[in-house]
Amino acid sequence: MFTGSEDQQRCSSSFPGSAGRGVAHASRVLVLASRRNNLSKSSRWRDASVNRRDTCATRQPVLPRDIRARAFTLLEIMLAVIILVMMSLAIYRFVQANVTAMRVSSEVDAVEARYDGLRELLTQQLQSLPPGTGALAGEPLKIEGHDRDELSWVCPAGPGLLTRYATGDFQVSLRLRPHDAKSRQLDLGLLRKPKDDTAVSNEHETWVRLIDNVGTLQIRFFDSRLNTWVQRWTDTVTLPRLVKVVIGRTDATAPKEITVPLARMPL
Repeated sequence: MFTGSEDQQRCSSSFPGSAGRGVAHASRVLVLASRRNNLSKSSRWRDASVNRRDTCATRQPVLPRDIRARAFTLLEIMLAVIILVMMSLAIYRFVQANVTAMRVSSEVDAVEARYDGLRELLTQQLQSLPPGTGALAGEPLKIEGHDRDELSWVCPAGPGLLTRYATGDFQVSLRLRPHDAKSRQLDLGLLRKPKDDTAVSNEHETWVRLIDNVGTLQIRFFDSRLNTWVQRWTDTVTLPRLVKVVIGRTDATAPKEITVPLARMPL
């Protein structure tokens, strides 16, 4: 048997010129192919690196997953701001309504306190009148179709009429009076002057305003002999059982009624 080296020697001995040229050509082909492969690999690596650099330059950095989960979007922030604004507006309106209600309530309480004070003043003054002296009188009056009655009585000086340090008796009238010369507003008050004053002028008169902006004043007297209410009282011997004062209010639809007992009613 012949080995491979021997066969190669035979072939080379049989074709000495052609075999050498074939081997050299094949070697050159392999070298060129390997160079082409190396060049193509290097060019592909350069293209890939360039593409990676371009991508990194144009694309934003990617946040970690846990940070992206904790972030808020613009829509969520806008919704939160809208909710806060609505809550603030609701709280403001609630507080404003409460403040308005408190102010109105305080004004109503102040007005009611004035009427309660008037009731106490009339009760104190009328219950202290002595019978048989003509100390109480009442006259019905109407001006432009509105009741403007007047109640008069005689009383000594005292803190009830702001005459603590005065001397003698006073003639006091509960009546309506214009607020000023240019206004049609009527005020309820007490007009007082000394009982023995005979002066024609109003020099010694004093006006004590009690309640502002009153519409009408109606005064009725209960006569126990007739068992009914009368508009006028001129009896100088006896006093009425009851005196009813009805005040027409401009700030309310219902009038204010004050009833003062002057004597104990029979059972």
